[in-house]
Amino acid sequence: MTSSNEPALADPASAEFGKHRLPKQRGVSRGSTVLGVAAMAAVGASGVAAAQSKSPISIPISVQDVSDVIHTSAHAAPSNPAEEPAAAPVVMSHSAGETLLTRILAQVHQQRADADAAVREDQRKAAEAAAAKEAAAQKVRDEAARKKAEEQARQQAAAEAEAKAEQERRAQLAAELAASYIKPLTSSTLTSGFGEAGSMWSAAHTGQDFAAPTGTPAMAVHGGTITSAGWAGAYGYRVVLTLDDGTQVWYCHLSSMVKTSGKVTTGDVVGRVGATGNVTGPHLHLEIRPAGGEPVDPLAWLQERGASLV
Repeated sequence: MTSSNEPALADPASAEFGKHRLPKQRGVSRGSTVLGVAAMAAVGASGVAAAQSKSPISIPISVQDVSDVIHTSAHAAPSNPAEEPAAAPVVMSHSAGETLLTRILAQVHQQRADADAAVREDQRKAAEAAAAKEAAAQKVRDEAARKKAEEQARQQAAAEAEAKAEQERRAQLAAELAASYIKPLTSSTLTSGFGEAGSMWSAAHTGQDFAAPTGTPAMAVHGGTITSAGWAGAYGYRVVLTLDDGTQVWYCHLSSMVKTSGKVTTGDVVGRVGATGNVTGPHLHLEIRPAGGEPVDPLAWLQERGASLV
């Protein structure tokens, strides 16, 4: 029979619970810390992976920080053990928690490295695309410059060819003109002819007269050299043109002498029609003296050499 004043025996289950309560509570606290840090790292990893699709960010957490938290949680006693809620026991060693955390952080670092690599790859592709675009634009510019240069060269070559052709044409005309024979006046009237008799000269007429107004240009009938120019008595003012074969052409009764020396070519003006000397009116007296000898008929001489007298 049990005495009423004997202390009641504690319930074995209660005693066991009281005996092991504090270690279980400590285990829960320590495990919860590790799991909480791991959860934070996992959430941070997912956030970093999403955020670094555009630009990488750094995670301000390290294994040492987590280790410090674990050690602190493992040795700290609860402030009021009686008020701590009961929880299912969690069995996790200190080394196992660090291993898990290290693995999670390694995954975070890998995801961040992958994101950085993706950003660098996008930048590389963008740079390559920009370089390709610039190369294509430069190619277009180079092609346009080449075509412009070719067109300018073609135009210049055409202009040079045209100028050369014109120069050759003029040279040919000059050569043909120098080789040709022409009448001394472009417009005139034939009056006294070669061999005619008259009161104005003592013997037969030694030349051909071309009546024209005073000042009408008298031209070289062929290329040669002016060998004499001046007053010649009854001939008035006279210019003597000597051709390359020695033939002398006399221009007489001139009102003025334009060429008095030097080379002339076919068509050059040597003097102007006048009425100086023994004359009755303005006209050109033309004499032809082969080799400087006796005169011959100027009209026949010119016609033999292809000069038109019309």
